[in-house]
Amino acid sequence: MLQAEETKPRSWFVDPRSMADASQHSAGGTAADAATTSQSNNQHTHHETSSASARRPDLELQRQKSIEQAIAEGHDADIPSDIGYVLDEAGEEKRRKSIADQRRRSLTRKRSLSRASRSRDVEKEAGAGVGADTGSEVNGKGEGEGGTTSDDEANLVWWDGPDDPANPYNWPTWMKVLNCVFVSLLTLITPLGSSIFAPGVAQLMAEFKSDNLELAAFVVSVYVLGFAFGPLLFAPLSEIYGRLIVYHVCNIGFIAFLIGCALAPSLEALIVFRFFSGAFGACPLTNGGGTIADMITQEKRAGAMAAFSIGPLLGPIIGPVAGGFLAEAKGWRWVFWLLAILAGTLSICMLVFARESYAPVLLQRKTERLRKETGNDLLRSKLDAGLSAQDYFKRGIIRPLKLLTKSPMCIIFAIYISIMYGYLYLMFTSISYVFTGNYGFSTSIVGLVFLGLGIGSLTGLFFFGAVSDRTMKRLKAEGKDLKPEARLTMMPLAAFLLPAGFFIYGWTAEKHVHWIVPILSHIPIGFAMVVSFMAISMALVDTFTLYAASALAANTVARSVFGAVLPLCGLQMYKTLGLGWGNSLLAFISLPLIPGSFLILKYGETLRIKYAIKNL
Repeated sequence: MLQAEETKPRSWFVDPRSMADASQHSAGGTAADAATTSQSNNQHTHHETSSASARRPDLELQRQKSIEQAIAEGHDADIPSDIGYVLDEAGEEKRRKSIADQRRRSLTRKRSLSRASRSRDVEKEAGAGVGADTGSEVNGKGEGEGGTTSDDEANLVWWDGPDDPANPYNWPTWMKVLNCVFVSLLTLITPLGSSIFAPGVAQLMAEFKSDNLELAAFVVSVYVLGFAFGPLLFAPLSEIYGRLIVYHVCNIGFIAFLIGCALAPSLEALIVFRFFSGAFGACPLTNGGGTIADMITQEKRAGAMAAFSIGPLLGPIIGPVAGGFLAEAKGWRWVFWLLAILAGTLSICMLVFARESYAPVLLQRKTERLRKETGNDLLRSKLDAGLSAQDYFKRGIIRPLKLLTKSPMCIIFAIYISIMYGYLYLMFTSISYVFTGNYGFSTSIVGLVFLGLGIGSLTGLFFFGAVSDRTMKRLKAEGKDLKPEARLTMMPLAAFLLPAGFFIYGWTAEKHVHWIVPILSHIPIGFAMVVSFMAISMALVDTFTLYAASALAANTVARSVFGAVLPLCGLQMYKTLGLGWGNSLLAFISLPLIPGSFLILKYGETLRIKYAIKNL
């Protein structure tokens, strides 16, 4: 009977509590065995005890190995005390299947992580060590949801070491400079189109037999309204398919609608073509900052951002200078032909020489190549969000709006720069009327009035670039964190110069003081606008590195709405209040920016960390 029992396959369920008390049981094994052996004869009991004692070391070793394996797979090391393991063949097979299921679930959880939770890795691999909050959700382990198994890590595709030449941070300097030049020229040409034909508006209205001043202003500002809609589409597309393909598509659309403007048969058609040319032209305004963040580390970024920022502010300023002479010599339609020629030439150069810089797209391409070469379908990019293109596009559409409504820093920055941008385009639509009416300037000469803003913008550009980079290098040398708020130190100065410039401009023009004085008053206005624009753009890029395009898109949407709407009421405001009180009103509205700038410097980091948006 005993011999028959020992030949039967047995299922040993080992409870850790029973193992601790095993020495007190005369039978060992399970609780059922103990109850049975208590009714058996002494010989049987002695035999069972010896058999169980022989098994205990193996069972304890198997249990310890199982716990270690569970810990290695990322499961909680605090194993409940009532867990046991089935050691027969059927139970072992179930355990293997359970582990496989856990690995698959772990892989699914890993794929559902936001790429933003790994955005620091992009710069850390190049030694940048970004400390900015990306607004992503990361748990206390810094890994996001779920653990990382050894199999998961083996299937993650990343750069081939810190010096991988495929990593845009490791590109040669000439390649980074070339790509920055392309982006900077795009951001110069597209804003150039917003104001280059402003001096020729009088010709335009005469040709189409209209004397509606609001409509004349809208023809100029509707282009900026396109800037408000384009980023909502092109920013998420660049984070799905890469920066370069979006640049190419938008360049083609921009050129096509510029040609439409040059051939417009009516004022209504011109307004429609202007809107869509602005929408396609908005691409570099949002994606350009992301391209720079893709290639250049934080402490070296100010110079490149200075070149990038010169376009949105200097382009609209130098546009009327060239547009005034061109419109007088060739007519207003040639303004659009010139823009189409410039954009077409740059587009061809980008097709030949520009390179993709967005790390998630580059790593995804590398992953797909390695899958084909190795046949391993489990390979995935370390920055893969695990979303379909459709889901990611939906999230990308919502992301700028989420930033614009839920991030206090983005909201404050949007209000701040929207006031500046609205004032800038108000000046574009009013300067021509002010200086032709009050000072008798011709169409070509009135364009030179914008040189005051241009001088102020260039001064602010070089001043900010030098001071910002020096500040970041000093902080790094002192071993301090490179926080985005370090970019904002000059905003109080800009906030003070803006209302001061408008007070001087308004009252000197009102009193017909020599024309050089109101032009010189534009210098502090241009300085304030460029410094504020650059500081805010760089703070957004440093904060939302991987999603810089979406952060800039949120800012572009807000400021573009102000830039499109405010000029519509500007001329009527000057008619009602006069130049003195009209510009004084603008100055009074901007006065709260002065204390606001100091508050941002003091509490900006707290707001950024406390109200960071999760799951962007």
